[in-house]
Amino acid sequence: MAETAKYAAINGGTLFTDMKTQLSLPKTKRTVACAYGFVFIFIVVTTFLAFSPSPNSSSPWFTNIFSLSKEDVGTSYRSQFSSVFSNLFPRSSKNNFEQPHLVKKGLIVEKSENYTQNDDKGGVLENPFNSSSVLSDKESSVVKNETLSEVFDDKVGILMGNQTFDDKVGIFKANQSSIEGSKSAAAVNQTESRDFDDKVGIFKANQSTIEKKSAPKFSSKGKSANVEKKRDVDLVKSLLNCDFFDGNWVKDESYPLYKPGSCSLIDEQFNCFLNDRPDSGYLKMKWKPNACSLPRLNATHMLELLRGKRLVFVGDSLNRNMWESLICILKNSVKNQKKVYEESGRHHFRTEAFYSFIFEEYKCRVEFFVSPFLVQQWEVADKKGGKKETLRLDLIGESADKYKDADILVFNTGHWWTHEKTSLGKDYYQEGNHVHNELNVLEAFRRALTTWGRWIDAHINPKKTFVLFRGYSASHFSGGQWNSGGACDSETEPIKNDTYLTPYPSKMKVLEDVFKGMKTRVSYLNITRMTDYRKDGHPSIYRKPNLTLKERRSQWRYQDCSHWCLPGVPDAWNELLYAELLVRLHQKQQEKKS
Repeated sequence: MAETAKYAAINGGTLFTDMKTQLSLPKTKRTVACAYGFVFIFIVVTTFLAFSPSPNSSSPWFTNIFSLSKEDVGTSYRSQFSSVFSNLFPRSSKNNFEQPHLVKKGLIVEKSENYTQNDDKGGVLENPFNSSSVLSDKESSVVKNETLSEVFDDKVGILMGNQTFDDKVGIFKANQSSIEGSKSAAAVNQTESRDFDDKVGIFKANQSTIEKKSAPKFSSKGKSANVEKKRDVDLVKSLLNCDFFDGNWVKDESYPLYKPGSCSLIDEQFNCFLNDRPDSGYLKMKWKPNACSLPRLNATHMLELLRGKRLVFVGDSLNRNMWESLICILKNSVKNQKKVYEESGRHHFRTEAFYSFIFEEYKCRVEFFVSPFLVQQWEVADKKGGKKETLRLDLIGESADKYKDADILVFNTGHWWTHEKTSLGKDYYQEGNHVHNELNVLEAFRRALTTWGRWIDAHINPKKTFVLFRGYSASHFSGGQWNSGGACDSETEPIKNDTYLTPYPSKMKVLEDVFKGMKTRVSYLNITRMTDYRKDGHPSIYRKPNLTLKERRSQWRYQDCSHWCLPGVPDAWNELLYAELLVRLHQKQQEKKS
C-alpha cells in the first residue's frame, strides 16, 4: 500500500501526465537558449551592416542613418531616424531625400535617385535618365535656398553648362537648365538669379527653374524653348526681306521706351514734356512696317550687342537728336547709373565738337562727332585782306581719323544744305585752291558725298565696321520757312493721308546714287517718308520750361519744326538701328557657316 501510495499521481494525475510534466522543463530551456542565440546573431548582423565601410550596402536605410554629412544634418527638417521609419513603412507617394549637385561654374543640372560615383576625382555622376553632370570639387554638399550665379561669362556672355546659346538672337536651345526634382527640403526655393528672355536674349530677374514633382524627369521647357527659338529665328528672317521704311505710325500705349522727363541728358530744347507741352499723343506712336513687325528695342540686349564696342554718330544736330535718344534708352536700363557717364563730365551737349558716353559695365562707348556737312568747313583770304568761310567739297571732315576705327558708324547730313550760303552757292564751294564763283547746291552735295564715299572705301574695314547712313529728316514749317515765320505748334496728330506728304527730296536721290558707286556696303536708314508723317513731333514753341503761352509765342522768333521732341520720333530711328544690328548679326553668322 505504501509503495502504491508512493507512486500515486499528485492531484489525482496519472503516470502519463507526471512524465509529461517532467519532460517540459528541458523543452523550455531549449526555447530560451534559441531566443538568446537569435538575439545575439541579430545584434552582430545589425552592427556589421551599420558600420560596414562598403558604399554598396544592401541596407540603404542604415546608410541613410549613419552616412549623413554634417551639412546634411544641418539642413534636414526631420530626425535622422525618420528615414528608417519611412523605409519600414513606405507611403504610396515616395519622398526620398535626394541631393542635387551643382556644375562647377554655378549651373544646376538634373539629379537622379540612384546614382553611382564613377570617378572620385572628376566627380562624374550617372543617372538613369542619361543626363550627365559634373560635380564641383568644392561644391558637393546639399544646396538649400541658394541663388544661382549668372550663366553669362563676364567677358563675352557665353552660357555655361547644359545651357546653349543661340547665336542668332540670343535664345536658349533645348535642354535648358532646370531642376525638376522631388519635394525635397534640399531643393526647395532654389532659383536662378536671372533667366533668359525668349525674344531677344535678356535675363529676367527671380525666375525659378525648379519644378516640384513626385519624380525627376526632363523639363517641358525644352519643347517651348525650341518653339521660341524657331519663332525668334523666323522673326529675324522676316526682317531680312522687309522694307522697314514702308509703313505707318500706329498708336501703342506701351510707348515711349523710357518715361517722359526721366532722362536729364536730353537737351532742354528737345524736352517737350518738361517744357509743358500740353498734349501727349506724340509720345504714344510706334512705327509699324507693312511687311514685318519690328522688335521693340530691348536696351539691355542692345548693350550686350555693343559690349566692348564703339558706336559713333557723325553729322548735324539731327544726329545729336538721335544720339541723345539712344543714350537715354540705354542708360535707363542700367541699374547702377553712376557707371554711365560722359567721358569729360559734361551734362550739356550743344557747344562742343565731340561727346562720348561710357557704359562702364559693358565696356562700350556711344559717341557723337559734330560734322554737319561731312566735309570740311574752311576759310580763305578775301580780296579785302580778311577771311571768308568756304566748304571744301574735296576734303573729309577733320575729325574722321578719330572715328575711322569704330565698330558702328551712323552718318547723316542734309539740313545745313538748305541754309542761305549753301543754297545760293556763290563764292562758297571750294575744291583744291579753287573757289567756285557759283555752283548748284545739288551738284555740290553730290561732290561732297562722293568725297565721303571715297574716304569710306579707302579707310573703313567693312569686316570690322558696320556703316549706316540715316536719311533726310522731314521738316514741317507751315506759313513760311524756319527763318520766315514758319510754325507747327498747332499740330497734335500725324499726317494720315499720303497725298499731303512732300515729294521725295532730290538730295536723297543723289545720296542713293553715291551708294551705288561705293565698294563698301552702306545700310541706308531711309527715314524721310516715315518722318514726313510726323508733323506733330517737333518742339515748336515748347523749348523752355515755365513759360506762359503768350511768353512762348513772343519769346521764340523762330519755331523749331526740324528737330524732334524726346521721347519721340528719334526713338523709332533707334529701333530701326537695333533691327539692323540683329540682321547684321544674323548675316555674319550665316557667312561663318558657309
